[in-house]
Amino acid sequence: MAVKKAYKEVRTVIRRNPDIRRKGLKRSGTRDMVLCGMFVTLIAVGAFIKIPIPVVPFTLQYLFTMLAGLLLGGRMGSIAVCVYVLLGLAGLPVFAHGGGIGYILQPSFGYIIGFIAGTYVTGMIANKKGDPGYLRLLTANFTGLGIVYLFGMAYYYMISRFYLGTPIGLWSLFLYCFLLVVPGDIVLCILGAMLGKRMIPLIREGRIG
Repeated sequence: MAVKKAYKEVRTVIRRNPDIRRKGLKRSGTRDMVLCGMFVTLIAVGAFIKIPIPVVPFTLQYLFTMLAGLLLGGRMGSIAVCVYVLLGLAGLPVFAHGGGIGYILQPSFGYIIGFIAGTYVTGMIANKKGDPGYLRLLTANFTGLGIVYLFGMAYYYMISRFYLGTPIGLWSLFLYCFLLVVPGDIVLCILGAMLGKRMIPLIREGRIG
């Protein structure tokens, strides 16, 4: 009984002191590489998992980029997304419509760039505390989502206007590149917060990876 009580007290101290947990459970470089590789794969697969909802179906790609930030942190999460992007630009068909360096001229490539910045910011906000609550996780997810759309819409506008020569109006841009597609991503932000709340402690305790 005494051992059990002492164990509970130690766990309580660790929970209340994020710095102790971070130092005591520091991930190894090998483990980081494994987790990073896992998320590169998940992000690639997510581009092809479509949820068939009315009007505009959405994929699970944003969910996996978001979870990369939540679970790996801003730095490692964004590195995982960068590796995914580099693989696609190198010619592997990991993007929704193929791959290759020419993909940078696709109007939708801005969202892929946004994944990198969004993942970094999501991870930095979420992991500022050792045991983030739902409010912090949701704030991190929605902030990251806003960054993805900011990059995506700006890039779409510029490519359409200056490369394709088919300018798109601001209302049409807002309607087709945000309003019609964002409801699915809002659902993913909520789902991501729920998954993050459960999985972040497992990652920190070394029970995943």
